[in-house]
Amino acid sequence: MRGNLPSTAAAAASSHGAALPLSLSRTKQLHARLVLASHSPAPAPADLRLLLLRSYAARGDLASARRLLDEAPHPASPLLYNALIRAHARRLDLPAALALFARMRRSATAPDAHTFACVLRTCADCSRPGALKVVHGVASSSGMSSHPIVGSALVSGYAKLGLVDDARRVFDGLREPDLVLWNSMMSAYGYRGMWNDGLQMFSAMRRAGEQPDGYSVVALVSCFWNPEALEFGQAVHGVCVKGGYDSGHHVRSALVSMYMRSGCMESGQSLFHNLPDADLVTWSSLITGLLQTGKYMESFDLFRQMCFTGGRPDSVLISSVLSACASTTAISCTREVHCYVLRLGADKDITVSSSLMDAYAKCGFAELGYWVFRQIPYKNLVMYNTVISNLGYHGFATKAIEVLDEMVNDDLRPDSATFSGLLAACCHVGNLEQGWKLFRRMRDEFEIVVEMEHYVYMVRLLATSGQLKEAYDLIQTMQIQPDCGVWGALLWGCCVHRDSSLGRIVAEKLFQLSPDKAAYKVMLSNLYASQEMWWDAEEVRDELSKEEMYKNTGISWVGEVQK
Repeated sequence: MRGNLPSTAAAAASSHGAALPLSLSRTKQLHARLVLASHSPAPAPADLRLLLLRSYAARGDLASARRLLDEAPHPASPLLYNALIRAHARRLDLPAALALFARMRRSATAPDAHTFACVLRTCADCSRPGALKVVHGVASSSGMSSHPIVGSALVSGYAKLGLVDDARRVFDGLREPDLVLWNSMMSAYGYRGMWNDGLQMFSAMRRAGEQPDGYSVVALVSCFWNPEALEFGQAVHGVCVKGGYDSGHHVRSALVSMYMRSGCMESGQSLFHNLPDADLVTWSSLITGLLQTGKYMESFDLFRQMCFTGGRPDSVLISSVLSACASTTAISCTREVHCYVLRLGADKDITVSSSLMDAYAKCGFAELGYWVFRQIPYKNLVMYNTVISNLGYHGFATKAIEVLDEMVNDDLRPDSATFSGLLAACCHVGNLEQGWKLFRRMRDEFEIVVEMEHYVYMVRLLATSGQLKEAYDLIQTMQIQPDCGVWGALLWGCCVHRDSSLGRIVAEKLFQLSPDKAAYKVMLSNLYASQEMWWDAEEVRDELSKEEMYKNTGISWVGEVQK
């Protein structure tokens, strides 16, 4: 068995390749041979270990993939680390990806450009600008930030998070940006609809001697988001026709999307219908354009037509349509898309499943969203947080807490968003006992830093239960300066339970933090009135009336009193 291991590996690699994973049973067979070969003087082929790790990762068995990395001879190949980091990235499990990245840096295997690019993309996909900036700092200290692959990931990542200035600083720091980087920077402006900057970038690229390609045109066209820029968009369309760029599907779909976004519906639909071979990207552009202009039912009808003609939408388009269903609370449309997703076999896709859960919840059917959640074999932190939030919002606090236990059993570590959803669930049902338990678990068991939102929920819970003094004492122990949300929750409780003495103290805090907000004075006045403290109520209302009068005249009431 040991003797034919190299030939077995070669056969597996030639028949499957890195892009096509082995079946789970075949992977386990070859893994067993690899274990036996590890006791042999002849070293096992490195490409077999990589093939097995990728196959395990593709089948969702990340524990076995991790064992292959742990058992690899030191120093391990960066390809092994990259494959496992990429597997966690596909599940949007940023903590696991960052933990592997940190372990790789501590080991004798230095991260390469592909490692940094993958981690940076994951930070952007998970909307974690802070993490992206930290990894950027590591890349700079390692001398990798100037690498074209890393630079492109930085520019794209910052652009996706809306940090265009950061993206531009990275771009300007690169010595000789290639065409990919130019396109990435133009795409950054496209994300924000900064068409003037996009045009200037396009001109600068031409002056630098770079010849634009179809992707350059797509990046430029994506900058035009409103009717004001339509004239420039039409000019770029003319350049596309003249230069022959409009023959590519991606360019034509970008043009369709531009016209739809700019409100030029007739041009967009005309361009679409004149295409004899509209592909998925072009269909998606027209549907997305309708969605962006608020024409939800028209977009849904077009989506139905696309599916009827044999088009196979991708997960991004399906999620966009489901978002439209959620916005219009159209449960019938949501169910129809769900049925189509099941027929398509896309129900296991994380993006699609998350959108289904969200659509059902916003349509008022959180239990159906929970059912979708139960069908997903491999769940990430985002999905757990989504279902916890949805269940809690609709009053299923007990079920939401059960999902927390499932998350922990699934070796996923809850974060601050997890406990925000759980504490909100307790607030909806008024379960103070469970709220305290969760608050302590968050702080003591998981060592999560208590944030302002968590304090707001706990103060609200205590105030609902009439424990106003306990709520006030909790605020006094806060490690951060309490804001209006925290004090406002306590003032609400004072109004509900008619505690005018504490209400006066809390209101004074709010007046200091937000002197221009009249709502707090109205609440205090109503609290006094509920206690038949008419003189105090009238005094607060008179003060409020004077403030409003002097605001309208532009005179400072405080200044007038002092005079």
